[in-house]
Amino acid sequence: MADKPKRPLSAYMLWLNSAREGIKKEHPGIKVTEIAKKGGEIWRGMKDKSEWENKAAKLKDEYTKAVQEFEKNGGDKSSGGKKRSKGASKKPAKKSKKKDSDEDDDEDESD
Repeated sequence: MADKPKRPLSAYMLWLNSAREGIKKEHPGIKVTEIAKKGGEIWRGMKDKSEWENKAAKLKDEYTKAVQEFEKNGGDKSSGGKKRSKGASKKPAKKSKKKDSDEDDDEDESD
């Protein structure tokens, strides 16, 4: 069975991917995190974002259709994209010390 379709990029991410090289050329030696920061500043200052918003909307429509097709062909609605919560773990939970001390008390009483 095919994998669930991946979510499309946002308008900002589409723009940043196209503008990344230009930002690197304007600021040689800039760090990756600073490229994103600089890109955010430029994006917020842009007046006309319609080109990128239209591209993002088109990709979202394609994604929605792909997900519907995936689910129609037996794709699991609950699988994919879900991340385990921070507290979730594969390891079993440790016994609490209080419970262990209660068991010790029970052993003392049986003597």
